[in-house]
Amino acid sequence: MSISGVNKYSFAEVNTVDKLSPADTTINKRTLKQQIEKIIKRIIDVCGGLVGVITLIPLTIIIYIANIIAKDKGPVFYSQQRIGKDGKIFKMYKYRSMIVGADKILERYLEENENAKKEYKEYKKLKNDPRVTKIGNFIRKTSLDEFPQFINVLKGDMSLVGPRPYLPREKEDMGKYYTYIIESKPGITGFWQIAGRSDVTFEDRLKMDYNYNQNKSLKTDMKLLIKTVINVAKKEGAI
Repeated sequence: MSISGVNKYSFAEVNTVDKLSPADTTINKRTLKQQIEKIIKRIIDVCGGLVGVITLIPLTIIIYIANIIAKDKGPVFYSQQRIGKDGKIFKMYKYRSMIVGADKILERYLEENENAKKEYKEYKKLKNDPRVTKIGNFIRKTSLDEFPQFINVLKGDMSLVGPRPYLPREKEDMGKYYTYIIESKPGITGFWQIAGRSDVTFEDRLKMDYNYNQNKSLKTDMKLLIKTVINVAKKEGAI
């Protein structure tokens, strides 16, 4: 290659760099900020997950003993398939708060109770769920049933803050929101949880999770975490 040819190529490269618009620079800065926040978010998740998992040890022993006293011989833990980031199905852990075989019992209960069927269709849950055990009722009100999800946070299936993980059977009901919601890793807490989840319809929950995905930031996550701690301390709603 001639020297003139090399020089021509070099100048073309320089001119391309010089022509970068302010908009391109802004996009690069925004992308860099998002990547940094993503790394910080994961560090916070790991730290929070470790604290949560350590707390699980004495908590599990207490709940196990409480179940024995209540003559509940079922397992302490309960796992269920949920929709994760990018639509990936994962196994989410909780302390069991319902009687064994609760899913099958729900189907039969909804078939026999029209009002309960309407309530479940609107909220995807029941305020007076007959499947909840005595110990389960307590750990739900205090949000203790959610603690095993710190295992999911450590594994990377979930984050401390994000949309609530939906059930596979709810995918069709999510409609147009599905594509947007699965862009974010599901979280233990989020907008829906601090809004008093028992009083929020399924449609409103979808809108909240969509709003989170569109406006997510490290600052938003910190605000939601602080609000969650305050709500749990005051026993307002549940995470």
